[in-house]
Amino acid sequence: MPRISRRTMLATSAAFALTPSIIRAQGAPITIVVPFPPGGSTDALARVLQAGMQEKLKRTVVVENKSGGAGAFGAAAVAKSAPDGNSILVTFDSHAVIPSILEQPPLDVEKDLVPVFLVGTAPYVLAANAERPFQTFADVVKASKEKPGSVKYASVGIGTLGHLAMTLLAKKTGIELTHVPYRGGGPAMSDVLGGHVDLIAGSAALVTTQLSGGKLRAIMQMGRERLPALKDTQTAIEAGFPDFETLAWWGVFAPRGTPQPIIDSTAKAVKEILTEPATATRLRDTQQMTLILAEGKEFNSFFTKQVSLWGQVVKENNIRATGG
Repeated sequence: MPRISRRTMLATSAAFALTPSIIRAQGAPITIVVPFPPGGSTDALARVLQAGMQEKLKRTVVVENKSGGAGAFGAAAVAKSAPDGNSILVTFDSHAVIPSILEQPPLDVEKDLVPVFLVGTAPYVLAANAERPFQTFADVVKASKEKPGSVKYASVGIGTLGHLAMTLLAKKTGIELTHVPYRGGGPAMSDVLGGHVDLIAGSAALVTTQLSGGKLRAIMQMGRERLPALKDTQTAIEAGFPDFETLAWWGVFAPRGTPQPIIDSTAKAVKEILTEPATATRLRDTQQMTLILAEGKEFNSFFTKQVSLWGQVVKENNIRATGG
């Protein structure tokens, strides 16, 4: 009987150790975790991916909404799941500020999860309930100076870029605004449309879909150039804030330790879904996304810069979420 070397035995053992993960990835249902309630742009993106992945992978795919903690609760659930490709996170820009916004984050976003795919970006937009008198951001500044704290704005959560952008704008203009955070775009938009809050700072994906109803008015966008869907709405730069840009972004993450072949196959499936002409057009027209479609190292580099950039804003303004 031929002898088997120790090196061969170790290699064989490693291969068998990976086999259960690959088997589970191929046979069990895939769960897409969205760390926000239904109704927002992240949830809408997840539903698009759900349908496409079911068709391409011939697997059952479910979307599970786990909100709370500025998106940290859902992210932590994925980080703690088996690294077998059966659980992925589809999240939003607030993911980058989890380390700085929470005193005791339930995960390390840079170590416990792997960036799989950067879907795209969209500028933030400030919009007002149409019954309010605000036509431009200058009107908001004037009203706030006349009665500090009287103007209320909604965001999709503490530490999301809408909140941080408004914090910076208030600081630059010397005004006091009242922030009303929500657990997602759906609840935030509902209260603005209902007149309970004056303004909303949300992604163009969230805001533009509501403009045609006549209950919402866009008053400023935060990209470098005007969106075609908001050609009559000035940018923050045009409003007198040089180089001011705030972009929402959407990305896909997997648990650390997920085998590279599974990460690659997930990224490939997502890219194929999003580059289908009908899907790409839908995301551009209804969500106002600029598709980036970046994988691996490119997404990781983008994400690391976002963590640093907005983490600094959080620290300088002493912003904290409760994690509840």
